[in-house]
Amino acid sequence: MRLPVLLFGLLLASPLAAAERAVAPGAGSLATAIAGAAPGDVLRLSDGAYPGPVTVDRPLTITGPRGAVVDGLGEGSVMTIAAPDVTLTGFTVTGSGRVNQDLDAGVKILKGADRAHIEKLLVTGNMHGIDVHGGRNATVSGNEIVGTDSARMNERGNGIYVWNSPGTLLENNVIRYGRDGIFSNASADSIYRGNVMRDLRFAVHFMYTRNTEVSGNVSIGNHLGFAIMFSDRAKVLNNLSLGDREHGLMLNYANNADVTGNLVRGGTRKCLFIYNAHKNLVWNNRFEGCGIGIHFTAGSEKNVLTGNAFVGNREQVRYVGTRNMEWSHEGRGNFWSDHPAFDLNGDGIADSFYRPNDLMDQILWSQPAASLLIGSPAVQLVRWSQRDFPATLPGGVRDSAPLMRPLTISVPPDILGYEAEAAGRWAEGSYDDTDPDNLPAH
Repeated sequence: MRLPVLLFGLLLASPLAAAERAVAPGAGSLATAIAGAAPGDVLRLSDGAYPGPVTVDRPLTITGPRGAVVDGLGEGSVMTIAAPDVTLTGFTVTGSGRVNQDLDAGVKILKGADRAHIEKLLVTGNMHGIDVHGGRNATVSGNEIVGTDSARMNERGNGIYVWNSPGTLLENNVIRYGRDGIFSNASADSIYRGNVMRDLRFAVHFMYTRNTEVSGNVSIGNHLGFAIMFSDRAKVLNNLSLGDREHGLMLNYANNADVTGNLVRGGTRKCLFIYNAHKNLVWNNRFEGCGIGIHFTAGSEKNVLTGNAFVGNREQVRYVGTRNMEWSHEGRGNFWSDHPAFDLNGDGIADSFYRPNDLMDQILWSQPAASLLIGSPAVQLVRWSQRDFPATLPGGVRDSAPLMRPLTISVPPDILGYEAEAAGRWAEGSYDDTDPDNLPAH
């Protein structure tokens, strides 16, 4: 009986063995403190410079105020986490190398460095901000990440890069400048929520990512808001895309996604772009004030669109294909602001179906020069004949149960200010739109 009692006593005593150590600023002081620390110790930094780079190779907590600055002096990654159960909180991380292909970063979490907690840091002046590179179940929360602002976006690093790191939680981070706000590559089973991302190429960029939730995020003034590419079972829920230049939301070779409760507003080109994407559920979203409400192409099949609101887009639907597509589900379609309809029985469903495109639309998309003939008698005759003889219509989109009222999605007051600022800069042309590398690939 004495052995279990002894083991129980050791388990109780082990947390008490952890020590809290003050670490003074100076060259080599943080690396020396890490080398002399026991697992579980707390290293407390104070205001001042801590030249690096440094590697954290044992379970530790390193904490300090913003005025404590760990500086990589332009060499590699500033802080590399190579052990499980490491926590970094509060201080500033800056001065990584500038080698993009080496993924130089402010903070790098290696394979095996599981359960890392990166919280409330200021990560600025680095190539990549935080690179979760193989560590599982990391939490990256409440950080401010300011990336580089060079002219060519593809030469910048990402705010947060997640590679092959299942179980990652990215929450309530503020990310500005750089290439992509969150780039998730070959990863799975994670949650990215409540992040605010501005002045980037893509706010959130998925490549080969599975079963991951993107919820409650805000994308403002980026080239593209949420790009879900070559990925499966994404949940894209309750996000805001405000004034994003190219697309608000893109599903590109994305399958089995749930896209719900999102607001895309004020995009210059496309609110929603669906390209070769299958079996996706797109419902109860609002797409407003874009050049094109939805661009749907490349054989995308078995997608369900219902309950969405398409409001004030210059062109509501651009459908490139020959098949007939029904965009209502179980007697409930979508709201179309350009659909003049009545609802005599008051059930909220329009009494007439909605069909946005005809044969002339498809000719104009494939042959833009034909727009010179748009007002000609021949074009008007074709459109008249299609209206009166529906059998002559090409394959296309039909909503058999259009909604009479659009859903509304509110925007927090503090976010409205950011949206107005981004709109002003796009109007002034102060964003560089001439570099082809800045534009998303279709």
